[in-house]
Amino acid sequence: MEIRIESAFPDRPQFQGFMKPCRLEGEVQALEFRGIIPKEIDGTFYRVMPDPQLPPFVQNDPKRQQWFNGDGNIAAFTIKDGNVSFRQRYVRTEKFTREREAKRALLGKYRNKFTDAVEFKIRSTANTNVVYFNGQLLALKEDAPPYALDPTTLETRGLYDFEGQLPSLTFTAHPKFDPKTGEMICFGYEAKGDGTPDVCYYSVSPEGKFTEVVWLVAPVAAMIHDFAVTENWWLEYKNSFPGHTSNAYEDENGNITLDLGLSDKNVFFWWPDAQGNAPEPSSIVSQLVQFNFNPRTEDLSLPSPRILQEQNTEFYRIDDRFATQPYRHCFMDLMDPSLGTDFQTIGPKLGGGHPLYNSLGHLDRIAFVGYEGLYEGAGYYFVAHAVETGIAWELGGCDRFGGVCLSLPDWILCDDN
Repeated sequence: MEIRIESAFPDRPQFQGFMKPCRLEGEVQALEFRGIIPKEIDGTFYRVMPDPQLPPFVQNDPKRQQWFNGDGNIAAFTIKDGNVSFRQRYVRTEKFTREREAKRALLGKYRNKFTDAVEFKIRSTANTNVVYFNGQLLALKEDAPPYALDPTTLETRGLYDFEGQLPSLTFTAHPKFDPKTGEMICFGYEAKGDGTPDVCYYSVSPEGKFTEVVWLVAPVAAMIHDFAVTENWWLEYKNSFPGHTSNAYEDENGNITLDLGLSDKNVFFWWPDAQGNAPEPSSIVSQLVQFNFNPRTEDLSLPSPRILQEQNTEFYRIDDRFATQPYRHCFMDLMDPSLGTDFQTIGPKLGGGHPLYNSLGHLDRIAFVGYEGLYEGAGYYFVAHAVETGIAWELGGCDRFGGVCLSLPDWILCDDN
């Protein structure tokens, strides 16, 4: 098979404007900021983004899938003594290192190993999420095991299988953490290989030891991107498109509350159904909803949820100290068209292949970022804790399209009041 080698990124929206690949590694000390950074904040906020280092050679991959194939690039914003430093470095996956050596793309279509230019042992891009666990960073992509990184230097330590304990070939990009025990709760779908219906659930102690492994077989092989955790129970809901979860918890009577994004249409419209049908993108709405139910009922079907936020939302972020417990604060990316974002001005600079949100949303309020700004997706919020005061802060990225620079977002820090 003859492989076409590209020397420039395609003339397509997902590689243009604000979506133009960054391809930067480096560090900056003493970042500029306005205002005062609370002295209680002392730590590092980590962000990961898909950032292709080389142009793809596949020409007929749906446009968003090419963006999904971007190499994982990790950024660290370290806050200490009222100052902020920045460091960014690619995850040295097998894909990244082999392509850098070859000076050309080798990975083919998204999650289709039969289109690759070479055979990979692990196809991971490590580009979806990054979590801190047991003294190291884990860069995650749900079709492969994690990659471990040094949390200070961001240097890649290597593929991480928990010292041989990982039973699954895959690992979720959204593990959950028990705030009481420190356990990391995880799963992998297609756990025995591409197209297999096997799902493997496992929990890991704070020291990295597997404490439970449960194998399940799903009725079909399908994408399972996120999940929520309570102490018990399993129920079902009608066919729909559940997005990222906010939280879940049980009350004193054992009833369960589950909050998550939900759409009645296929949000990933570029993947049509078996009959080739796909919704019109402008018709898709994903709302934050809440399920309340008694898990002891004989009816395994979930009741209809109530809507918590009417607008189009995603990428929910809570204070992790309240995971699996009742909570008051949930921040999210939100799109409210009535606020008047100037899309005529910013449209030519947007690029494509990503959802658009013009506000930082909350359960009961909306913060508009301005007529020439959008809020970044992918859950770019963090919570820094001051245990003594109980205060938490949220950090969100705001992209400004009215100026000249299109590569560096503004970061906005606010407390939970």
